[in-house]
Amino acid sequence: MSVVIIGGHDRMVKQYKEICQKYHWKAKVFTQMSGDLKKQIGTPDLFVLFTNTVSHKMVRCAVDEAKRSNIPIVRSHTSSQMALKEIFESYIRSA
Repeated sequence: MSVVIIGGHDRMVKQYKEICQKYHWKAKVFTQMSGDLKKQIGTPDLFVLFTNTVSHKMVRCAVDEAKRSNIPIVRSHTSSQMALKEIFESYIRSA
């Protein structure tokens, strides 16, 4: 399984990836907008949007890619470790 995390804090990237590893997910984390973000996203199994720490342009890019590829999106206002763990727990329960 793979996940793309959009937003969050730069200093938390390592912790996000460690949490993903514990749940056996491969992760790509984008905290800043890059020119070729659309190309770097790929086709993950899940998008996680940390809406408090992300630009509208990044959200629009992620949502467009998710719709195009029919990928589920989970939005969270907070970008904490606990929020990410809760997202994985609820996603696993619902799957």
